[in-house]
Amino acid sequence: MNKFAGTLLFLSRSTSIWSRNIRVWGKLAGPSLMGNFADPLMYLIVLGYGLGRFVGQVEGMTYMAFLASGVICTSAVNSASFEGMYSAYTRMEVQQTWLGMLATPIGVAEVVFGEILWAATKSVISVGAILIVAALLGLVENIGALMILPVAFLTGLCFSSLALLVTSSAKSYDFFLYYTTLFITPMVLLSGVFFPIDTLPSLVQWVAKVLPLYHAISLVRPLMTGGEITSVFMHVFILIAFGSVAAFIATCKIKKRLIK
Repeated sequence: MNKFAGTLLFLSRSTSIWSRNIRVWGKLAGPSLMGNFADPLMYLIVLGYGLGRFVGQVEGMTYMAFLASGVICTSAVNSASFEGMYSAYTRMEVQQTWLGMLATPIGVAEVVFGEILWAATKSVISVGAILIVAALLGLVENIGALMILPVAFLTGLCFSSLALLVTSSAKSYDFFLYYTTLFITPMVLLSGVFFPIDTLPSLVQWVAKVLPLYHAISLVRPLMTGGEITSVFMHVFILIAFGSVAAFIATCKIKKRLIK
């Protein structure tokens, strides 16, 4: 089998994992959407209107508009992370769905990539809902904001890969609290979701610019407000680099865990 045919077979099998997950999710789509939608909407409305009255303009835009782009990216992160941790762990360890898949010609890499694709799709669904609300609130500058959806997918690929890396070492659901508390929460606070990072000390700014969420926000915020995006290649590269390395390591660790 040549490389092209092998790649097509890999994508076909991975897509079958994605298709299986979306069919299962479709049965509980209502409650799932509500959970992904309610929390970001609360942040957007409560903090946007509440703090917006005191903060005023931030980087030449209303605080509501500034916050909306950060909330959209956070929603993509949370959706992908939840799917890559709690849902994936359930399929791997509790239901042992992955073991059933591995009894077929499907391999571990195809299962992992299929899960990554599905989690990234969940990010797009979640971001799409928030983007509609932002547009209704007058926070979207023009039709170019639709380009946020591909960025949401890329962000989902990155963070679902990181989440699966955590899942590959998890012994229980409680394990995920370490990742959420020690990585996700500090990253959200430091990456420019709620305030510009240039208000932080220089060393902290440097740390923030290494984090993948900062690069997602740097792409989304100009798309929402009609601003100019700078360093596009660097932002995309950082997201791809984090996701690729995490996906590779996660695949190796999950293979050792499942195939004994």
